[in-house]
Amino acid sequence: MENKIFISKKSICLTMIGFTAFPLFANSIKEKAKKPNILFIAVDDLKPVLGCYGDTMIKTPNIDRLASQSTVFLKNYCQQAVCGPTRASMMTGLRPDITKVWDLVTKMRDINPDIVTIPQYFISQGYETSGIGKIFHPGITDKFQDKPSWSIPYLKPDDFYSKKFGEPALGYQNPQTKALIEKYEKEARVKGLKGRKAMEYVTKFIKPSVECVDVPDNAYEDGAMALMAKQQLIALSKDNKPFFFAVGFHKPHLPFISPKKYWDLYKRDEMPVAKFQEHAKNSPDLAYHNSGELRHYTDIDPLESYTDQEKGQKNHIRLPLDKQKELIHGYYAAVSYTDAQIGILLNTLDSLGMLKNTIIVLWGDHGWHLGDHDLWCKHTDFENATRAPLIISAPGMKAGQTKSMSEFVDVFPTLCDLAGIPIPANLDSKSLVPLMKDNTAKVNEYSVSQFPHNGCMGYSIRTDRYRLTFWMKKGFRSYQTFSNDLIVAKELYDYQNDPLETISVISDSQYKVVQKDLEAKLIAYFKIHSTKSSK
Repeated sequence: MENKIFISKKSICLTMIGFTAFPLFANSIKEKAKKPNILFIAVDDLKPVLGCYGDTMIKTPNIDRLASQSTVFLKNYCQQAVCGPTRASMMTGLRPDITKVWDLVTKMRDINPDIVTIPQYFISQGYETSGIGKIFHPGITDKFQDKPSWSIPYLKPDDFYSKKFGEPALGYQNPQTKALIEKYEKEARVKGLKGRKAMEYVTKFIKPSVECVDVPDNAYEDGAMALMAKQQLIALSKDNKPFFFAVGFHKPHLPFISPKKYWDLYKRDEMPVAKFQEHAKNSPDLAYHNSGELRHYTDIDPLESYTDQEKGQKNHIRLPLDKQKELIHGYYAAVSYTDAQIGILLNTLDSLGMLKNTIIVLWGDHGWHLGDHDLWCKHTDFENATRAPLIISAPGMKAGQTKSMSEFVDVFPTLCDLAGIPIPANLDSKSLVPLMKDNTAKVNEYSVSQFPHNGCMGYSIRTDRYRLTFWMKKGFRSYQTFSNDLIVAKELYDYQNDPLETISVISDSQYKVVQKDLEAKLIAYFKIHSTKSSK
């Protein structure tokens, strides 16, 4: 049975400065020493194109090695398919409508000053916490990557870059690209532009979507970060306290950059383009976007070059086949590059003799469209954007795979459960440990994702077989009173008969019973959340 408590930022602070009003956290040093360490690995924009998820082309030997001793959650979903909201949700165990972070700029603690994150809570339980790379989206935290979360100041890999190549310029190492960046930076200074305005000026002229140059791994940030993370693991291993160490890799986020040796693992002409590159029949325009994130790159021609511009085709991008293959090649190479950095962390733990007492969590914050539905990037409620990898290894847990539904919001209570510490009762989530003990068990009947578009919010409920999406108008959120009058559009997909989401069967009379059942579930979800918010 789960031990649950209510926590707040205030109670944690009082406990840590010596007050005895909260005996829950009063653990002896000996008890702390028995607690498992936690290595928490985040990978930006990583979809389940991994060997352990059944992809036969990708080269991910280190992630697959981790998976061989872990539980692999095959049907895991994010709460909102963009990094700011989904990371805030995962790191707090609360859904986006509770954190109220639905974008990349809302400061998490401005909205919820008493919100408590996973590492912040683990500090109160006797853990040392440390982080490097992208764990939260920078736009939603302070300049310290959420200072209350880290007992050790957040790390930067400045001293671990290749001495020969130095730090990259805006992430790039290609000499021609760096020269152009320098040129436009000088122009920006002459124009009196600074900060973000200067960067916007530079990237208007030079911002390639891919880069393949023959450099060492630490010529780029993720390689330098892996070396510093290795050093930090060694330092943490010498501490008497258990540790929570978070490492956030940036690739395969755009631009698709990695050293040439990872590109050489694949052949361009063999890259697997999406089988279905149209909009699903009977689906609303609200379900789509124009792949704007990709089109900010200077080697992506204007939308008009690929679009017939017919009425109703405004969200199409129609990338040429050779550009599709180049992007997919770059994505696969970037995944393999990050896999190699993860291997450094695993090897370090092994060499320190710490694997047997360390919980390892590896996750990609959301999925990514690689041309399916004529979409690139994330930002939808479709399967390729909402489904994301989650792999958890823990002492005493046997390896396996589960097809039971899971969500990122469930990671917070799962880590508490695995570490043997109380689970906060205010979390909007459940422990996945039952699935780790019995891969056929069920914790969640369904997963819920959401995404805003054109003033509407699309709430999507995913069961083993189906996905139902309501597009809600007038700024509706799940904590408000639901009304059918607020529904703008609906979608329904049957993954058993239509795994590529080629047609919404929302109007098909054969699915009337299924639709009624799923609608009742989604409306009940709204009711539960509106009740919670009124307390």
